[in-house]
Amino acid sequence: MASPVIITAVRTAILLLALLVFLGYIMMWIMMPTDTYYNHWLLHILADTNSTFFGIQGPIMLDFTFPILFIAVLGCIYLHMGKRKSSITESKRDTKLRFLKRPMIVKGLGIITVTELALFTMFIALCVWYFSDYLRHWFKQVPVLSTTRGEKEWESKVERVGLVAGVAGNLCLTFLFYPVSRGSSILPMLGLTSEGSIKHHIWLGNIGMALFTVHGLLYFVYWGFTNRLSELLKWDDHYVSNVAGEISLLCGLALWVTTYPTIRRKMFELFLYTHYLYILFIIFFILHTGIGFACIMLPALYLFVIDRYLRFLQSRAKVRLLSALVLQCQTVELNFSKTRGLSYNPTSTIFINVPSISKLQWHPFTITSNSNLEPETLSVIIKCEGSWTRKLYDVISSPSPIDHLQVSVEGPYGPATTNFLRHDMLVMISGGSGITPFISIIRELIFIRSTLKCKTPKIKLISVFKNFSNLSMLDLILPASSYSSNSSNLDLQIEAYVTREKGNSKGKFEPSRTICFKPNASDEPISPALGPIVGSGLLVARFCGTRSRVPKKLSNFKHTEESTTIKSSEDIELESLPLESVTKSINVHYGHRPNLKRILMEIKESNVGTLVSGPKRYEGGCCSHMLKWAGR
Repeated sequence: MASPVIITAVRTAILLLALLVFLGYIMMWIMMPTDTYYNHWLLHILADTNSTFFGIQGPIMLDFTFPILFIAVLGCIYLHMGKRKSSITESKRDTKLRFLKRPMIVKGLGIITVTELALFTMFIALCVWYFSDYLRHWFKQVPVLSTTRGEKEWESKVERVGLVAGVAGNLCLTFLFYPVSRGSSILPMLGLTSEGSIKHHIWLGNIGMALFTVHGLLYFVYWGFTNRLSELLKWDDHYVSNVAGEISLLCGLALWVTTYPTIRRKMFELFLYTHYLYILFIIFFILHTGIGFACIMLPALYLFVIDRYLRFLQSRAKVRLLSALVLQCQTVELNFSKTRGLSYNPTSTIFINVPSISKLQWHPFTITSNSNLEPETLSVIIKCEGSWTRKLYDVISSPSPIDHLQVSVEGPYGPATTNFLRHDMLVMISGGSGITPFISIIRELIFIRSTLKCKTPKIKLISVFKNFSNLSMLDLILPASSYSSNSSNLDLQIEAYVTREKGNSKGKFEPSRTICFKPNASDEPISPALGPIVGSGLLVARFCGTRSRVPKKLSNFKHTEESTTIKSSEDIELESLPLESVTKSINVHYGHRPNLKRILMEIKESNVGTLVSGPKRYEGGCCSHMLKWAGR
């Protein structure tokens, strides 16, 4: 087996090679609008790659498709070699490029890292250059065009601006599908995840549709002023088909309108189903522009289609749902059977489909289980926050529950590496169900502490809940395994805040209810996702026993508006590892939100990692406090 030093050197070489190829790919885009490209580069490319079979689109496909596919192959090798490294060694390594992942708040963009901001800035610069240079190039043709067509120069300029807007929109379309290719090897190589890159897909989609809309409107204006409205019905077999472009634009507008945040939140089904119009949008876009021009955006579409096909193959299988734990706070924990060959990092997500609720809807949920502590089980926590989750909760928590639930999954998807061990202390700030990714991190640290005997950072978990009943989610922090308290003694402190209730003596925890599902012969354990690295494993079944978990110590909280502190004791009884065995103290506060500025300023450790998870507004406010604290 190669030493870690050799593996690191090879991965660095692969990363540099991929960067070099990508810079060459971007250089092609930079040069494309220039006279040099059309008068010199393109002529040499066509001469050197002349083919009677592929025609003129062959060289263009070669120039714009091969570099991306080559980078994707390098990414597969890079990620595969990364799995051979010790996660402990890598986590402890002090990387000089750590600042590239530092979050910041940018007005209009939200919370992004330095890497994301740099990529977005370069893309905007490329768009501006692409638009302005094409405009300069085609404005030179205005005098000749206006004379030939018998129209005014301003009318020809309107037509040229419309054309350039469409061409610039194609640039956005070229990069649109990279962020939504969940199994892509390109994003992890940049330190990004598909979940965190959805915002890039939104930005590209908004910019692209704005340009395509301007493109269509300017051509409507141009045809109207030049008395050529008959062009609206033109379908040219050899050049631009206007009818196809109009159909593509209508599909894009319908898709774009339903992405408005209010519509997406309140009418998610409408947003989801209209998003499938992207298929018609792409088909008619290609018919509108012709394959010779559309092939420029094919690399990302090709990777997306391959990724979508692999996801389809995985989603065809019906997975084995072992049990469901129903909590009083309208929350349910689903426990699936998985193969031992399936491993994933903390904060990974999985997409779940329940055909009895909706055959088309797939919803992502954070995996809370740990693949090392629980090698045969995969768990997710689902809280009622929408119509789909409400229907799922009603089905499972019904007084006469079903004995089998058909479920399909896609994933898991998550970060390629984690670097929690490089910190002296971790501060985790969660709002509501945002606690779920932190559960996976805590379980990972329990495994590292108990099995690998490595030093782990101190943990300060600040959880904010609306109601007292939501405190029952704290019972899910620890796995249902037999790790001893001595070997898993984390320095963990929990600060829980109940914002909409004040302490009272009536609040009590009701027993959680476990529902075990009967096995079905057609159900299979969850296997490794088909993606850049395809794995396989033995099908492992797990027998599920009935259990009822009640955090007794939590039920004895003193209900006051002041903080309630619970020290470690032997009063709590859980089937899982006792919460107090890894918890220094649990403080519960009623009737107010946490004073994050004060809490963060009281931290004395020098190397502190801060993680935030929750609603968008909550994350933004927390990050604002953190940035002020980091600059103190």
